[in-house]
Amino acid sequence: MTLDLRLLVAFIAVAETENVGQAALRLHISQSPLSRQIIQLEDQLGLQLFERTRQRMRLTDEGRLFLSEARSLVEHASSVAAAARTIAQGQTGHIAVGYVEGAMHSNLLPNALADLQARHPSATFDIHPMNSARQVEALRGRAIDLGLVYTVAESPDIASMPVSSEALLLVLAKDHPLATQAHISAEALNGQRWVSLAQPLNPAARRRFLEHCAASGFAPDIQAEANDLLGVMRLVAAGLGITVIQASLRDCMSGKVVFRELPW
Repeated sequence: MTLDLRLLVAFIAVAETENVGQAALRLHISQSPLSRQIIQLEDQLGLQLFERTRQRMRLTDEGRLFLSEARSLVEHASSVAAAARTIAQGQTGHIAVGYVEGAMHSNLLPNALADLQARHPSATFDIHPMNSARQVEALRGRAIDLGLVYTVAESPDIASMPVSSEALLLVLAKDHPLATQAHISAEALNGQRWVSLAQPLNPAARRRFLEHCAASGFAPDIQAEANDLLGVMRLVAAGLGITVIQASLRDCMSGKVVFRELPW
């Protein structure tokens, strides 16, 4: 769920004035659209934020709890906008970026930072490798300004958007019996030994993988796990099992493993 900052600003104004008319004057809009914005916000959140009387708009218990979060979000958005304006004007700015390993191997992060530096030479940045869940917490704690994640939990205090997608490939050791086949069926994967990225690093990807296997009629026999993508590739090259990995890693260890399209 993505919240419109205008709805949060409208909510804060009504909460502070306890009156739609006064809040509308503060925001320089008419009362009708302001009332619609409050209703829209309540619908999105699934909460009743106000107790309505003819004279006043009183916050409910849920509304009082949400007010502090809304103020924090609006304040942070203002800070981010100010930082963006500073960078756009060519002034010194600093950005802290969190990223998952795949964002580095796919060149998404290096290319983005190179483009930023080319357009704004005075801007500085630092990068922090961490899994998706840790990045969400780091964003909430203001430890990073933005993150590149595999998936993000639905949360009213985190704004997200897709920036890239990538095909997945089946990876096998060069001497694996299936490596001689140009196309591998789902049935042929049943009974194979698998190597995987440790589940906490990308639980959503693990869940999707298991769903695909179940739809194909089998449960994967996961024999080993590694804490990074290259570690997974090395285990595959050593013959400990097969795996599914993003296409951007095709050039890594290409002499020791083979890549095939997935059957699903």
